[in-house]
Amino acid sequence: MTLPIAVDAMGGDFAPAEVVAGARRALDELGLSVTLVGVPSLMGDPLGLDVVACSEVISMDEDPASSVRKKKDSSLVRSAELVRDAKACAMVSAGNTGATMASALLRMGRLPGVIRPCIATPLPHPGSTPAILVDAGANAECTPEMLVQFAQLGTAFAQAHYGIAEPKVGLLSIGEEPTKGTPLVKATHELLSATPGINFHGNVEGRDLIPSPVDVIVTDGFTGNVALKTLEGALRFIFATLLGVIDTNDVTRDAGAALLEHLMPIASELTPEQQGGAMLLGLEGICVISHGSSNATAVMNAIRVAGELEADGVVEKMRLAIRPDKN
Repeated sequence: MTLPIAVDAMGGDFAPAEVVAGARRALDELGLSVTLVGVPSLMGDPLGLDVVACSEVISMDEDPASSVRKKKDSSLVRSAELVRDAKACAMVSAGNTGATMASALLRMGRLPGVIRPCIATPLPHPGSTPAILVDAGANAECTPEMLVQFAQLGTAFAQAHYGIAEPKVGLLSIGEEPTKGTPLVKATHELLSATPGINFHGNVEGRDLIPSPVDVIVTDGFTGNVALKTLEGALRFIFATLLGVIDTNDVTRDAGAALLEHLMPIASELTPEQQGGAMLLGLEGICVISHGSSNATAVMNAIRVAGELEADGVVEKMRLAIRPDKN
C-alpha cells in the first residue's frame, strides 16, 4: 500500500479550511492518499480524511528555529516526523517557510554530503518544461561550494522530475560574461566550469527567468527569493493591467472576448496555484513548500507535486548526485 502524504492542516493564510478542502480534492480528483496533521478543535470538519492530532501550531510570524525547538507537538514537526518514521511518503505545508524548512531538516536530516538544503522553485515556461530556480530562499548567505551543490541537486531534480537527460545549468548574474558579478558569482562560475556532471552554460540574467534558456538557474537564496517575488509581482501587475484594459469599453470588451480563450491557458500556466509548490532539496525525504496564500487549488497541486516526486524517486537520484564518494 502506498504511504499517504502528510499535509500540515494548520499552515497558510487560509488554513485550515482551504487546506482541508484542497486535501480532499487531492483524494477525490487525483486519487492520492492524504493524512491531515492538525489540532482537531481548530480544524473543523476533516471531510472524511485521516487525521493525526497535534496540540500546537507554529504561526506565520514566529521565529523558525526557536518555534520548532519549543513546539515539538506542532503540526509542522509532526508532519516531518511522519516522513522520518516512514508513516508518510512526503510532507506538504503552506505555513511558516522557515519553520517548515527547520522541521524537515531537524527531523528528516540531510542527505550524506549535503552542505545545506535549498529550495527548488519551478519557473513556468508556457508550452514547455519549467525551469528550476535554486536556491529560492533557504540560504541567504552562500559559498561557491554550496552553489555548485545546488547545481548538482537541481540537475538531479530536473532529470528525475522532468525527464531531461542533460539539464542545462545557468548561473544568475548581471551579465553573460564570466567576469561579471560579485566575487561569489565569479568564483562559482569557475567551479561550475570545472565540475563534472554539470552541463554548465554560463551566466544568465534576470531577463532570462521566463522563459529561460536553461533548465536550472543557480543563485544564492537571497537573490533567488528577491528575483522570484519580483517576478510574481510583475506577473500580477501584467494580468491586472490586461484585465483592466479589456474592460475599458465595448470595443475592448469585444476584443477581450475573442482573445480570452487564447490567453487564459497561458495565464493558468503562469499562476502560482498551478505550480503547486517548491521542493526542499537535499533532505532524506520529500518536503513541498506551498505559497502562504495557497487556496484549495494550490494545496491540491502541492500534494500532486509531492506525489509525483515520490513516484519519480527524486530523493535517491539526488543522493547519487552528491554522494561523498563520487567526487
